[in-house]
Amino acid sequence: MSAFLTVDDVSRVFGPNLNTGEKIAARLGAQVETRSVRAVSDVSLTVSKGETLGLVGESGCGKSTLGRLMAGILAPTSGTVLIDGAPVMVNGVKATTRVQTVFQDPFASLDPRMKVGDTVSEGPIAHGLTTRAQAKAYVAGWFEKVGLDPGWTDRFPHQFSGGQRQRVAIARALAMQPDMLICDEPVASLDVSIQAQIINLFLELTRDLELTTVFISHDLSVVQHVSDRVAVMYLGRIVEVGPVAQVFNNPAHPYTDALFGSVPKLVLDADELVHFDTITGEVPSPLAPPSGCYFHPRCPLATPVCSSDVPCMQSLPDMRTVACHHFKEQFAKSFGKAG
Repeated sequence: MSAFLTVDDVSRVFGPNLNTGEKIAARLGAQVETRSVRAVSDVSLTVSKGETLGLVGESGCGKSTLGRLMAGILAPTSGTVLIDGAPVMVNGVKATTRVQTVFQDPFASLDPRMKVGDTVSEGPIAHGLTTRAQAKAYVAGWFEKVGLDPGWTDRFPHQFSGGQRQRVAIARALAMQPDMLICDEPVASLDVSIQAQIINLFLELTRDLELTTVFISHDLSVVQHVSDRVAVMYLGRIVEVGPVAQVFNNPAHPYTDALFGSVPKLVLDADELVHFDTITGEVPSPLAPPSGCYFHPRCPLATPVCSSDVPCMQSLPDMRTVACHHFKEQFAKSFGKAG
C-alpha cells in the first residue's frame, strides 16, 4: 500500500535549558557545561491509509515526541514529515488540520475554564467546518458519536469522569474532520474497565470514519489488540517495524525480545505462578547516549561492531525491517522459542 504518512529521517534535538544561576555564571565568563537531548534520532516510518500503527517502547524513549512531530505540534530539527505528500509543518507552523491528537491526560488537555461544547467547537469554527449558529448542533452530533449525552455540551471538564473527559477529547479531535489521529497513551490514565470501553470506541470510530491512526502506548497487550503493524522504539531510534503477529510472535531485534519478555506471564506448572524476565542494565541517558547501537550495553548478542557502527534498517522476508547487526541470530533464537 502507498504511504499516507511519511516520516523521513526525522530527528528532534532539545537544546540546553540553563537555569538562572547558570545563565548568570555564563554571562560572567564561567564555563557552564551545556548538553542537548536528542529525543528522536534519524527516524523513518510510513503509515498506510486506513492503517493503525502501534508505537511501543520504554518510558522516555521518545514515543510522545515522535507523535508530536507527526502531528505538527513540534518542528523537527532535521528531516521531514509528510501527509499525503504535503508537509505537516511549514516554517515551524502546523500547515494542516488533517492530523489531530488525542492526549494522555484529558483533564490537562481540556481548558477547565471553558465549557466542553466551546472547546470542541472552537477549532471547527476557526477553520470554517461549522458556523457559530450551527456549532451547538455540530458538537452534539460528535458527542453522540463518542457516546456522550448531547445535552452535556454546556458542562465544564470537572463535571465529567475521567472516561467521559477522554470522550470529550476524542470528540474535539474528530470535530476537525481529520484523516489521521495520533493517540498518545489515550487510556493510560483511566481505570481498566474504562480503558476497554475507550479502546472499543477507538476501534469502532477508526473503522466507521476510515481513519489512519498512530497508537502510542507502553501497554503491549493494548497495542497488540488495536494495531495492524507495530514499531518498537529505543532511546529515540526505531529498532524494529512489522506486522503485529510477526513482531510479537517472533521478535527479530534483541530489544524487542527483551521488552516482550519483561511482561509478567502466568506459568501454572512452575514453582512461581507469575514469571517475567527483566532487561539487564540501566537505560542510558539521552544526554550522553552510547556509540554505535544504543542498545549494545544491555544486549546479550553485542560484539565490538555494535559499539562502533550504527546498524542500518534491513528488510526481512516477512514484511519487517530491523536495525540490528545480529538480527539473523536473534531471529533464529526467537523462532526457536516460538517453535
